[in-house]
Amino acid sequence: MAAEEEAPAGPWAGKASLGYLATAGNTDNSNLKTAFEVGYTAGSWVHLFHASAIFATEDSDTTAETYAAGWKSERKLSEVNFLYGRLNWRKDRFSGYDQQFAQTVGYGRRLIEKERHTLNGEVGFGARQSDLADGTNENEAIATGGLYYKWALSDTATFTQDLLLESGSENTYLESKTALSARLVGTLALVASYTIKSNSDVPLGTEKTDTFTALVLEYAF
Repeated sequence: MAAEEEAPAGPWAGKASLGYLATAGNTDNSNLKTAFEVGYTAGSWVHLFHASAIFATEDSDTTAETYAAGWKSERKLSEVNFLYGRLNWRKDRFSGYDQQFAQTVGYGRRLIEKERHTLNGEVGFGARQSDLADGTNENEAIATGGLYYKWALSDTATFTQDLLLESGSENTYLESKTALSARLVGTLALVASYTIKSNSDVPLGTEKTDTFTALVLEYAF
């Protein structure tokens, strides 16, 4: 009897992650980071939804509370070129911006594609609406750019570096995420990441840059 053929991969793919740390003693501290991502591929189209949350307390006082969600659709033009549309929503209780919502369209290209290295570049334009912590609002046109690098260190370990820039007349937003993923067993991995989020213009008395260090378990499906 002939061996059964391996079933083709389905159009759906995703991952979910959760990290939690609690300490007690001289200082009571707890941190929670959770994220969810799901993608759907249909012909020349790729659709991706993501959401995440970070929550931290120290001695019963909340020290960090951030939420993010986004949607991206890509239309492949060739093996290396694509068009995209993106929605990005961010909320941060302790930054100078209570929330930001950006809508952009643009062009992307696979700049590097080797056995273990890939790099995508993107440029685009759109609009952004922002609510500042001081109660004021901003509505502006923006230009956006991004670089997304992936290095397969081995069959079980991956390094990624993502960089997103949104620049308008009122404010420039920069987000950098560096991550190292190591598969533990099956589709379960341990991921260490360092994220930088920065706004160029913030209300007086507010820091321009926030950093987040996380260690989470990630399950791919």
